[in-house]
Parts: sequence; C-alpha cells; structure tokens
Amino acid sequence: MSYPTFELLRSQDIDALKLRVEEYRHKVTGAQHIHLAADNNENVFLVALRTVPHDSTGVAHILEHTALCGSQKYPVRDPFFMMVRRSLNTFMNAFTSSDWTAYPFASQNQKDFNNLLDVYLDAVFFSRLDELDFAQEGHRVEFAETDNPNSDLVFKGVVFNEMKGAMSSVSSQLWHTLCKYLYPTTTYHYNSGGEPEDIPNLTYAQLKEFYRTHYHPSNAIFMTYGDIPAAVHQEKFETRALSQFEALDEVIAVGDEKRYHAPIAVEEAYPIEESDADNLDEKNHLVIAWLLGKTTNLDEALEAQLVSNILLDNSASPLQQALETTELGQAPSPLCGLDDSSREMAFVCGLEGCKLEDVTQVEALILDTLRKVAEQGIPQEQIAASLHQLELSQREVGGDGYPYGLQLILTGLTSATHRGDPIALLDVDAALENLRRKTQDPAFIQQAVRKWLLDNPHRVRLTLRPDAQMGERIKAAESARLAAMKAALSEEQKQAIIARAHALQERQQQHDDESILPKVDLTDIPANLHYTAGSHELFHHYPLRRYAAGTNGLVYQQITCKLPALSEAQIKILPFYCICLTELGAGDKDYLATQRWQAEVVGSISAYSSIRGASDDVQAIDAYLTLSAKALSRNSAALNDLMQTTLLEVRFDEHSRIRELIAQSRARREQSITGNGHSLAMTAACAGMSPAAKVSHQLSGLEGIAALKALDNSLNDAQALAGFAAQLKAIHQLVLTAPKQFLIVGEQEHLDIYRDNLQARWPAEATNNDFAHFTLPPVKETIREAWITNTQVNFCAKAYPTVPSDHPDAAALTVLGGFLRNGFLHRTIREQGGAYGGGASQDSNSAAFRFYSYRDPRLTETLADFDASLEWLQTTDHPWQAVEEAILGVIGSIDKPGSPAGEAKSTYQAELFGRTREKREQFRNRVLAVTAEDLKRVAATYLQTEKASIALVTHAGQKDIVERLGLAIKTC
Repeated sequence: MSYPTFELLRSQDIDALKLRVEEYRHKVTGAQHIHLAADNNENVFLVALRTVPHDSTGVAHILEHTALCGSQKYPVRDPFFMMVRRSLNTFMNAFTSSDWTAYPFASQNQKDFNNLLDVYLDAVFFSRLDELDFAQEGHRVEFAETDNPNSDLVFKGVVFNEMKGAMSSVSSQLWHTLCKYLYPTTTYHYNSGGEPEDIPNLTYAQLKEFYRTHYHPSNAIFMTYGDIPAAVHQEKFETRALSQFEALDEVIAVGDEKRYHAPIAVEEAYPIEESDADNLDEKNHLVIAWLLGKTTNLDEALEAQLVSNILLDNSASPLQQALETTELGQAPSPLCGLDDSSREMAFVCGLEGCKLEDVTQVEALILDTLRKVAEQGIPQEQIAASLHQLELSQREVGGDGYPYGLQLILTGLTSATHRGDPIALLDVDAALENLRRKTQDPAFIQQAVRKWLLDNPHRVRLTLRPDAQMGERIKAAESARLAAMKAALSEEQKQAIIARAHALQERQQQHDDESILPKVDLTDIPANLHYTAGSHELFHHYPLRRYAAGTNGLVYQQITCKLPALSEAQIKILPFYCICLTELGAGDKDYLATQRWQAEVVGSISAYSSIRGASDDVQAIDAYLTLSAKALSRNSAALNDLMQTTLLEVRFDEHSRIRELIAQSRARREQSITGNGHSLAMTAACAGMSPAAKVSHQLSGLEGIAALKALDNSLNDAQALAGFAAQLKAIHQLVLTAPKQFLIVGEQEHLDIYRDNLQARWPAEATNNDFAHFTLPPVKETIREAWITNTQVNFCAKAYPTVPSDHPDAAALTVLGGFLRNGFLHRTIREQGGAYGGGASQDSNSAAFRFYSYRDPRLTETLADFDASLEWLQTTDHPWQAVEEAILGVIGSIDKPGSPAGEAKSTYQAELFGRTREKREQFRNRVLAVTAEDLKRVAATYLQTEKASIALVTHAGQKDIVERLGLAIKTC
C-alpha cells in the first residue's frame, strides 16, 4: 500500500533473499522509490541523485560535502557531523560515484531513523550552500601567513587535500588515466572526485547551478530497506520535501559511449619519489581494457561476469595463471576484472612491475591466452565452478562492512541510475538458470570470449610509467600558478582573501544552537548487549562451537589451532605461511588442481593468525591460527574434505608458486599505504606499548611492508627461495602438533548434519602434553619515527600507553576519543587544517590511546592540535550533552549489528581470547556510567607528554621538518 501521492508500479517477492521488492513513482515529480520490505529492524535509507559532471573539477564530490553543511530547516554549520554524535546509527555517510551521489544511513532505532531522515531530506533538497562552506570543503586560496599579503598563496580545502591523497595511489592514477581513454566522450572520461590541478577551476556559481539541476526530486532515486512500511517512508518524503517541488523538464542521463573502430595504445607517466627511483624500468604498469555491454541488461551482465570469473577467478583460471606465472611482470594488475559500476561494463587485465620494452610481449601474452580459450574452450567442470561462485555470491547474507540492506540497495542502484530494472539485479535466480542452460553448449564460452574481447575493437592498451621528476614538476606548476594569481591581485583583492580567511575562521569557531537538531539520548539505548549464543560441546575430545543463524543456505566453518612457539625469524614470516596455506597444492594435487577444487567447493578459504594481549594484561599474549571457509549447504561434506586436506597435507615444494605469492603480496601491500596511512601510522606509534602491538607493526604495519620488500628482493636466488620454503614447512610442522577446536555456523535445521560431517573426518588424536604455545617478550618503549613514502599528503599519529579492556578506566578512555574528536579535533584538524579526517581513539587491545589525522596537508600544526585538545579538555567546563554524545557513539559501535554469520564468528573469536559476554556487558555498562570528571581524570592520568610516541607517514619533501622534530627517518 502506498501513500496517496505515490503510485505502485510493481511488487515482487524474492524468496532467495527473504524480502519483497516494491517499486513506486511519485506522481508529481516522477521521483522513484524502491522499497525492500524485510523482517529486519535495521532499517536503511538512501537517496541518490544522478550526477553527471563534464569536467574533473570535482563538482559532484564538492557538492556532496557542501550539501551537508547546513540546510533550510537546520541552519547550523555542521549538521551531518553533529548528527553522527546525536544518533545511534549503524551507518551514516555520503558517497560520490562516477555517475551518482548517494546519501545513505541505517539505524535499528525507529526514533533515530526518523531523526536522521528529517536531516538528510532537508540537507539534500534544501541545502544552504553557503559560500564559506564551499571554500572550506572544496577549495580556496589563502596566504601562507594568513594576515601577510606578502607571503605566498596556498591552496586549501578538504576535498582538494582528500583528492591529493587519493591520487597519490598508483592504482587510482592507473584507473582514472585508463577511463580517460576507455570512455572518450561520456562522464566517465572525467575524475568525478576531482583532479587536484582542476579542482581550483570550479566556481561557486557553477556549484550552485549543478545543485539546481541535479539535486531535484525528478532526478532522485529513494531506496529503503527494513520493516518500516513503504507508505510510512513516503508520507515523510512528501511532507518534508516532495510537496514543495514540481517536475523538472531536464533529464539527467549518461549517453552512449562513442565506440572505437580499432584498438588504441597510449602511454602516460605517474610521479614517484626519488627514494623509490631504483629499478624504474620494473615499475611500469600495463593494462588492457575493453568496453562491453550495458549494465542494465541482466543477461549480458551475468554473461560478462561469468567470462570474467572463468578467466580471472583463481590461479587455475587461464588468464590469471598466465599473468601470475609470466616472467614479464611482478604481479597481476590490481585493476584485473570486470567493472560493472558504470552504464557500460569494462573488462580489464594486465601486469604491474613490467619493463617498457616488454609491453608488446605482455599484450601478446594476454591476447594469445584469450585466443587459446576461444579455440580450445574451457573444461565443463571449470564453467560449473564459476557458476557455483556466482550462485554463492548471490546467496550470501552480508552486513559485516556495510549493513546488509545497504549492500542490497547498492546492488540495484547502478541499474536504477540508468533507468534500468533494479529488481532484476536482485532477483537473479531465473537469469542464472538461463545462463546455466546456455553454458551446456560447449561453444558458449568460446563465442563469448570472441564477442566480448577478441572481436571487440574498443580496446585500450595503457602503459603507465614512473617518472622521478614528475612530482617536482607538478609542485612547480602549482607554485607558478599561485605566484601568477598573486601577481595579478589588486590590494583590494588581497584584503578580500584575508577577510574571507578570517570570516571562515570565525564561522568554524562559532557555536551553533544544536538544540534545533533532533537527537536520541541514553534512555533510547537498549538495556542489554545483543549477544549471539552458541553451543559448547565436544566431539572426539575436540571443542566445538555451533551457532544457528539465518545464512540463506550457506555454511561457515573454522578450524582454530593454538599458535605454537616460534623463533623470531619464524614470527617474521608468519603472514606468508598463512597466505601459502591456502594458495599451494595439497595432498596429491598441485596448486592449480587445488585452486580448481576450491572453486568447485567453497566461496572462499583463507588462513590468518590472531595475536592479542589479555583483557587484564596486554603484556601477556595469546595467539591462534584460524583456517576459515564458507560453502553452500549442499557442499558441507566436500567443505570438510577440502579444509582437512588443506590443513594436514599442504605442500611446500612448489617453490615457483611461493615466489609468485610473495611478489603479489608485495604489490598489494605497497599499494595499500596511501589508503591506510592513518592506520599504519597509529600501528607504528603503538608498537612500543605491548607485544601484540609490536608484532602487528612488524607483520602488517610499515615495518612489515619494508621487510616484505627486502624478502621479495632476496628470493630471486634459488637457494634463498628453497631455504624460505623450508622455513614455512618448519612452521607447518609445529602447527600440526597444536590443539584444535572447531566452529560451525549455519541454519538450525542443518547444524546436526554439519557436525556429523565434521566428526566423520576428524578422528580423536592423542593429547600433546609437550606442546609449547606462542609467547612474546614484554614491550615498553617510546617510538619517534617518520616513514617516507610516495604520497602528496601526510598521516600523523601520537599515542600514549594506557590500560586494557578489563580495567575500569578503559571505558572512560574509549569515550574520551569520541569526546575529543567531536568537541575539538574535527574542527581544528579537518575544518581549519584541511585534512580529510582526524580524531582519537582508545585501543584496549594494545592498551594505547591514539590521536590520528588522515590525508593531512600539515604535520607540526596537527601534532600541536593533538596537545591543544588535552589543554582544552582540562580548561573548559563541558556540558553533559557533549559527554552523552560521545557515549552514544561508543554504544552505537558496540551494538552495531553484523551479518548473521559475522556476528557468530566475531563472538567465537572474542571468546577465544577471554572476551566473554559478562566482560563485554561490564565494559558496556561502564561506558554508560562515564562522566565529564572521568574524562578529565583519565586524560591527566595517562596522556602525559613524556610518555607520548609519535609516528608520521609523509613524503621526502618533509624531511627537514621531520628532522627538526627529532624523529628517526625510515622508508617503506
């Protein structure tokens, strides 16, 4: 049933997803509403606008930011971030894609949901778009010394700095450069996020005009999920927004792309730091891309996905195998695969770490591999395995990253954006069955590879080469541009720049009346922690935990081994043992046969180690190795066979495969730095505070990346490679002696079958009374270091030793992180400093309190702001509301739901380390009891200057500043 101003177009039950999809149209404006009705109290809202920029000024991205800086009904400076802390939301954000901008949120509390809906509707459709907000969020020029017109001009702005950071990533540069050629005429030709050198070209008038045409209900798609009826949502859409609009004549859409009549080949460059300039001829990227069919055609989309899976899904896939095993490059490109996020799909493959003189050979390798597939076909069992992967991905109930409802909404959004059928992309069972019938024809895949790839002339070969001087040229061009701007300024214009800087500072300092915004309070918080209970049982003396969960026909299983005692050298290669465990051959199968076996049986299989401090003493650690997999229920028995063989019979004699895995790992880890710089900086800053924190820095942090590069370089020697394989095997021999326990997650009616399958494959084994478990020596030291890498922005971290989670002060320290961010750090680091983000948090696993900044143009000023926040804390009288908001934020993160399987797995892993339900409830209750006095007390007790550790991630241009700070300089 719909609200009177909406008409129901159609309704369809999707049994596989346990929901009903309803599509509505607003009668006056034509706004679309797609409602996913489900028995789930985590309700999700999203409003998307088709945004189609025709340049790289970042207009859609800057508008996304600026629209959230105050609206007609809520004329406060920062309603979005204010609502973040006045809410129990389980998700709250805004996204800019290449052809849409979306504003989503989720909440389990209906009062909270309605509060957020009011604010979001007003922000999107009645934004104030203040020019000072445009200057803050987008771009502006100021004098380096604010009041000195004789000092240099500098560019500032949150999005400007965000995109400088984003475009420091080589993979981002590779993708946007590829799109420039793959999409020569449509909006995808441009960088919707904004190119740093183009962003300053955007005017305030252009921003407002883009808002007028694009942020209109006629161009809007409303999408909702959960147990609130569609008519209830529609009444609010109508009364809060839609009733004030008429239909808009303009139709925003992406047109058909111009097609090439012959393939093209292009070469461009990317900047690289001088410190990384060794072996430049091996740091080239080569990708080949084809433009395929439309994403709105479900049959074509599934066919393209199947072809992509068959070619690239695993190491036994023909194209993936060719890319992994060739000597022409270091690793497959991070862009490999099918991109179906645009109106027309793209298939991309290639290599990184190849030489310029080998580019034509790499292209020939790819095309020859495709010709071989087109001529010889693919074994039917591999096609069946790829279809199995498609089915599994459609069935899985997610929710561990984004809320599950939001994942479903985003699945349908691409099609809705291009006025296709969003329901079809959610209800794919019939289309999958049709595809399965088509694949019975032995020539089907051969014909598809010819049609989509070999006979498709719209093909781009892009070579992206490193240039050690390019970064300096970019900086020089920016400096010259600013110098020319300054030279052209009149005295009146100089004073106007100074006046605007002061006006913006005043605006950033002003205290708005937050009471006009809706809020929840502590009385709206559920009384108890949501807890997923599992069984405690034994089979053949093995501990077993079983959890009943709505997994939609999937079973999740884990084998957990106590981590054995390892030498220092073995600890350093533990991550590579975990990688190799599921990527090498097992039993009588080589790695290629094992990869094919995995594709036939499971959706994923992986191994990882967990090393954590005790909840009452972080110097005392515990550690486990976990082998984790998921499969369709019908494959439960086969899942057990695969997991047992993997753990007991993995082979370490495939030396060339081990060499490939290390090279691929290096490529992935190096690419991760600019996207995770703040996390890496915090990990480095905490490395002296506990054994688990130190080993995290050594294995998965910046020190681990540096060690991985050295390891990769050393394995070119066959003897060194054989020695490394022997080390991995030695670790494995120790793991085989370790005590084991098991986890099963699935639907209640299948749990007994899953247990019986497990029992049949794991007979009792003798207890190993001589087993020595993993230990680490105590750690207590101060860190002061700066890591130099290929980035245009900085990531700052400062950390203090505190207490573990069982300590009564851990709760107050946890609340303190949000309190400092809300009341001080957000304003000084993001709004005034121009960083994309900044804040503070307590990490009870490391017993450390960390300050951080993300994609930050500053260094010393940010470190000073960290200190200033503590002075502000102690010298200011703080209202209870500010404390309550910080508490709400912590409780919201504690109570945030995951997927049904994810919640069971996280409970199981927490309880392995002694984080029982009682301890988690105790911590939650302590959070609810925190006072302003507690915050001041714990800050004074633990956050003392002489105990602070500092770690920075920055670039070579900041070396002088780093040296003045007295930090040790390291490279990764």
